[in-house]
Amino acid sequence: MNDTYHNSKLKVFALSSNLPLAEEIVEHIGIDLGKSSVKTFSDGEIQINIEESIRGCDVFVIQSTYDPVEDHIMELLIMIDALKRASARSINVVMPYYGYARQDRKSRAREPITAKLIADLIQKAGAHRMISIDLHAPQAQGFFDIPVDPITAVPIIGSYLDAKQLEDIVVVAPDHSSVSRARHLADQLKAPIAIVDRRGPRDNASTISIVGEVENKTAIIIDDIIDTGHRISTTAESLQNHGTKQVYACTTHPVLSGSAVNKILDSGIKELIVTNTIPLNEEKQVNKVTQLTVAPVVAEAIIRLYEQQSVSSLYK
Repeated sequence: MNDTYHNSKLKVFALSSNLPLAEEIVEHIGIDLGKSSVKTFSDGEIQINIEESIRGCDVFVIQSTYDPVEDHIMELLIMIDALKRASARSINVVMPYYGYARQDRKSRAREPITAKLIADLIQKAGAHRMISIDLHAPQAQGFFDIPVDPITAVPIIGSYLDAKQLEDIVVVAPDHSSVSRARHLADQLKAPIAIVDRRGPRDNASTISIVGEVENKTAIIIDDIIDTGHRISTTAESLQNHGTKQVYACTTHPVLSGSAVNKILDSGIKELIVTNTIPLNEEKQVNKVTQLTVAPVVAEAIIRLYEQQSVSSLYK
């Protein structure tokens, strides 16, 4: 136990989405996880009880919003309201994976901007600050009128890959929206980048071409989210058709819905590196998948915010 924070006004609570990550985070900080309980009535209503005093405390609530997304969001909103009514000094939402972040704009007529709606709900409930990891669209920070700290897991992934001492690396962006992320990893690995140019519907591109040199290279595909696995597996296939020696893939958020794991297993991807912003159930813990922890960087962000220090270095 770290005496620095043991008797402090710093409190960290976890809801039901990612308890293992929350336990790792408080272990790094050196405090116990806050005592609370989440119950569900027979009709599906959620009840939350905070089982210790948090009056005048700076509270951090850890909750990712993956499937079942609506349940996890409701838990978070109810918890924020409970903390506000229990006189917490500040309420800080730690959302490692921000569900609905892909719905960040109107791409067709009569579409909602659901990422903005979720931001409004979190603020209205009473949150004072948001911490998230590798937001799908960085501009989503602008949906909030409270401070947002968009920290990144790319250096964690980069350190793991660097230790493998791979040769002739090229970092691959699976589409144009991933170029900035690919450059970030490429800078860390001191490698060039290549970009996959897709023409046609997002999940059924009719033409895939590659901009950049990949022949006889070790390709590392990086994306922020892997959901159905279609884009990552078709990218790997295209890279192999262009003569790559081997293909690795990495992502911050392993949604891996439906048959995604089977697509990864059937693809030419040698290893998929993910983080624990979303926990992997037993079916997804396969040999090709390596899961890294974001607990140290989240713990560091919490400590810096509590001590009113800069967190800007965690954005890079």
